Amino acid sequence: MLLAVAAFSLMDACLKTLSPHYPPMQIVALRGLSSLPLVTLWVVFDGGLRQLLQVRWPLHLLRGVLSIIMLSCFVYALRSLPLAETYSLFFIAPLLITAMAALVLREQVGWRGWVAIVLGFCGTLIVLRPTGAGVLTLAGLAVLVSATGYAISAIAVRVIGRSDSTQSMVFWMIAMTSIFALALALAWREWSPIQSGHWPVLAGLAVTGALGQYAITDAFKRAAASRIAPLEYTALVWGIILDRIFWNMLPDAVTLSGAAVIIVSGLYLLRLERVHAEAEHP
Repeated sequence: MLLAVAAFSLMDACLKTLSPHYPPMQIVALRGLSSLPLVTLWVVFDGGLRQLLQVRWPLHLLRGVLSIIMLSCFVYALRSLPLAETYSLFFIAPLLITAMAALVLREQVGWRGWVAIVLGFCGTLIVLRPTGAGVLTLAGLAVLVSATGYAISAIAVRVIGRSDSTQSMVFWMIAMTSIFALALALAWREWSPIQSGHWPVLAGLAVTGALGQYAITDAFKRAAASRIAPLEYTALVWGIILDRIFWNMLPDAVTLSGAAVIIVSGLYLLRLERVHAEAEHP
């Protein structure tokens, strides 16, 4: 999960670099198409070709649609929001995953867990600053939509992982993202020629996207969603570093305060999960 967060943070920096120059749906298509050859080679050399067709198609299609919604909203938000501020809002995703895991997968959360989830939502309001002085904008709301799609997709991985291989989940996620986004971009005539200076960025997008997708899929397959989701919070460190290096920006005190509330809530959920696990298996 830590490897996935690091890879996706670097991928997001590539997406933010591309976002002022291309339509969001084209960037989503480029994200999928750039990683698809690497993922295909991995599946071939790992002997996973036979497992690609033995899958639960409805859930894979659901993840493909969610990927389009999640990535297009995220890219739209990156046009105007710094990485650190975007991540601060996206941190609601682990709390949503924990809540959905309790409601859908019947994973144990308890009343203390629900209190932590509510406090996390309060932290989100601090970051949004709904008085009008903050990021309660279309970009801010787009991040929340993206986080919701991510949470639903993570729960789907927990369900699919009971029967399908990691190779099939990663391959079909990337393939469906590529096909759906490319079809929509061409249908809406939202495609601009690739600038020569952006090919290195696309190469970075390919490597980080493929690595991050493999790592996060395997993470959610191996462990309870509520246990590993809080590790998403390490993205804030990456966001601050990348914002400072590439865009010379730093988050303000209010954003960091709201992020801190969300992170503390998530870490408390992680502690509760450990307590429950130790009680069940001393």
